[in-house]
Amino acid sequence: MTDYTKATNFASKDSLSSGNALKIVKGTEIDTEFNSISTSIATKADLASPTFTGTPTLPTGTVATTQSSSDSSTKLATTAFVQAVLQTLYPVGSIYSNATSSTNPATLLGFGTWTAFGAGKVMVGLDSGDATFSTVGNTGGSKNATLVSHTHTATVTDPGHFHSVLTNGVLVSEGGYGYGVQNAGSTGTKTTGITVSNSTEGSTATNANLMPYVVVYMWKRTA
Repeated sequence: MTDYTKATNFASKDSLSSGNALKIVKGTEIDTEFNSISTSIATKADLASPTFTGTPTLPTGTVATTQSSSDSSTKLATTAFVQAVLQTLYPVGSIYSNATSSTNPATLLGFGTWTAFGAGKVMVGLDSGDATFSTVGNTGGSKNATLVSHTHTATVTDPGHFHSVLTNGVLVSEGGYGYGVQNAGSTGTKTTGITVSNSTEGSTATNANLMPYVVVYMWKRTA
């Protein structure tokens, strides 16, 4: 922007004596003044809905209208607008996380009351169809799984089987039927019970059972 600076001191001419050539207002002087005024006006922004070019800045302490956080136009934004947008992004109940900084979000963002949240826990989405996850704020689960001591037992019973025994001759098949000469022999049925037992397995010790995870700082906005 160009500021207007008066080139001719017209008031000083009044004190000059009559006949002094400098007392006369020249057309060139008037023309110079009007040109300067015209240039200055042309490079000034209007008070109502001005359009700026370049890199405009607001003076320190300027008070302006805070625009709505849903306004996506090219209007100038104030610091109050920035705060309004951030608070829209992080309303009360929101979770803020940071992978490197442990600074309270009240300091980082400039608003709200925040408390550390979810120490040693992961978050899971609400599931109204599952009683375990149907209420916001429910906690549960354990990082240690207990393997209970137990024993497996199996019992097998032989229903009975048949044996043929020869003292002379040849017998092709068991069961009393075959080819050959049988001088003497005996048959019988034997039932034998067989029991198989396994030893005790497992223990009552804890067994870590963790999903893949990454540790971050988490905060919840409470006010």
